[in-house]
Amino acid sequence: MAGASLVIGNKAYSSWSLRAWIALKQVGLGFEEILVPLDRPESAAALRAHSPSGRVPCLAHGLFRVWDSLAIIETVAEAPIGAALWPRDRALRAHARAIAAEMHSGFANLRRHLPMDLKRKPEPRAYPEEVAAEIARIEAIWAECLAAKPTGGPFLFGAFSAADAMFAPVATRFRTYAVPVSAASRAYCDAIFAHPPMQEWVAAALDEPWVIEYPRP
Repeated sequence: MAGASLVIGNKAYSSWSLRAWIALKQVGLGFEEILVPLDRPESAAALRAHSPSGRVPCLAHGLFRVWDSLAIIETVAEAPIGAALWPRDRALRAHARAIAAEMHSGFANLRRHLPMDLKRKPEPRAYPEEVAAEIARIEAIWAECLAAKPTGGPFLFGAFSAADAMFAPVATRFRTYAVPVSAASRAYCDAIFAHPPMQEWVAAALDEPWVIEYPRP
């Protein structure tokens, strides 16, 4: 996939951009990174110039564009370079796809009340019961995967996979808002933050000049 480009938003705030970016980095795909700062007067026009949906991320390669995080991951996984993004075992691969899709389509309350914000000093924030219920569901997903995972790594299915790419922004939310979680969940979040592509993303996020002040729900 030589000649690919990935349009992303601010690394401090764009969770969907992180999901696609870290998956591409994981498989060693070379790509041009195009960062469009979000929440600025010129942002909407700049995004529409790159993405049919006017949203990030958007992967462009040759004659096609893909403008959704999970669709980008699936597109890359179809290429030989991306074969390892999903577990090899058929049952594990089905499980990984199911939880990735659940993350993609669900947890709206978590997103609204605890937005990704890598510039925020970690401290607790109060959240309603519906967020607590979604946090409990995420911890249940992680616990099931981690208890049954193959050897070969600290991630949900052993080695880093597309499922981990989808849940990486959740690890940042848990840390940013000092969410109380189990020891197993905390160790998993630590593994996400220790992953070299994640360290690269966070370092770049902290260097960004832009600050978006999220209103408290």
